Amino acid sequence: MSADEKASRPLPADAALMQRALSLAYDSIGLAHPNPHVGAVVAKGHQKLGEGFHEYDRLDHAEIVALKQAGEKARGATLYATLEPCCTTGRTGPCTKAIIAAGITRVVVATKDPNPAVAGQGLDELKSAGIEVHLRDEEGARRMNEGFAKWIRSGVPFVTLKTALTLDGQIAMRPGQPTKITSDTSQPAVHRLRHSADAILTGIGTALADDPLLTDRSGLPRRRPLLRVVLDSRLRLQANSKLVKSAKRDVLVFTTQSPDSPNAKALAKKGVEIVRTRNRRGHVCLDAVMTELGRREILSVLLEAGAELNGAALAADLVDKVALFYAPRIMGTGGVPMARIPAPQWFPKSPALAKLSVSPCWPDFAVEGYLHDVYGNRRSLRKN
Repeated sequence: MSADEKASRPLPADAALMQRALSLAYDSIGLAHPNPHVGAVVAKGHQKLGEGFHEYDRLDHAEIVALKQAGEKARGATLYATLEPCCTTGRTGPCTKAIIAAGITRVVVATKDPNPAVAGQGLDELKSAGIEVHLRDEEGARRMNEGFAKWIRSGVPFVTLKTALTLDGQIAMRPGQPTKITSDTSQPAVHRLRHSADAILTGIGTALADDPLLTDRSGLPRRRPLLRVVLDSRLRLQANSKLVKSAKRDVLVFTTQSPDSPNAKALAKKGVEIVRTRNRRGHVCLDAVMTELGRREILSVLLEAGAELNGAALAADLVDKVALFYAPRIMGTGGVPMARIPAPQWFPKSPALAKLSVSPCWPDFAVEGYLHDVYGNRRSLRKN
């Protein structure tokens, strides 16, 4: 073992203090957008001297918040950060300079910066200053910033397809007929997903059939309202729908129709933004939608839609992750499937979900898994 390897070995307090930093980073969800979620702790041994997380409106990055709390006690201490400290100047100065100036002698980082333009540079600067650096490679830190990772690398948002379904894969008894599938005990988990997203996306079919609000009812703070997005090719959204009546510059409709049409003008008067986009086989172009959302700094999208839009998004390879809430029930034949995709074209190439996890929402259960490795080169997990 080399001297560098010995120097970077973990210490007994590392695991617990990094978990504390991750917990702090979780508190930044809804508040850090469009920046990544970051938590930091300054400690000597097991003693915490300062801690904090990043809130966009308060400017200071998590490391600076923790260093300010620690004050002079930071000299000779260890800094735990859930993301590689920045070494560039943006809205604030580089965190690496502040860490060096504070006299920190050891830095433990959960994961590198997902931005390939700067990844590793902050760690290298700290090492060059004589600071011991230990990179833990924490899966939890990567998951927390998967939206930022996707957006900073590709310019488009990370898409999670969420749906409730029966054990035999049905989401409704008949097209256009709302069907309660899962129990109310799944709702807190659903709203946590909404809270972690920048936008929620649905199709006009779901909007007309369910008349949903599509709001974040987690009760957790967020600096920007959840953007509610509807794909409505023929502009059929009703002015008396819950979406329109509750619009406060947080409802966006993509359509192939002219924004000067009477219905578009009526919706616009009620606070709905209308965006005309390309027509692809009679429908709104999904690629154009994702490009526009990315331009608006929407890092993550929760897709809550019906079989047609779910199928179109999957077929277009736009879905990065699925969150499936299963009820312990069987519907039988004649129901509506989760996604309408021609099986002969889809199934032979369909992927097995990666990083699969199952969690209870008694009596329901949730299954999560990934279709893309957003920390790679936008690699699809589909078979060739």
